[in-house]
Amino acid sequence: MDKSFIESTLKNNFPDADLAVHDMTGGGDHWEVQISSSLFKGLSRVQQHQLVMKSFQSELQSGSLHALALITKIKD
Repeated sequence: MDKSFIESTLKNNFPDADLAVHDMTGGGDHWEVQISSSLFKGLSRVQQHQLVMKSFQSELQSGSLHALALITKIKD
């Protein structure tokens, strides 16, 4: 998995998102994502993370994405 796939997937699901994507190990399967979106308004931190993780459900199940560390913020 590469950075551009993660960014495009998130931009499709969170059109107003500000993103920072970092490969944590250099192997392409452990990523850190910082995402700010107005779609998080009214959601708990857990719900925000669940919403993001849902975007990568098939990649997580197949193992092409092993770990995704998230930092979510509500965009004003």
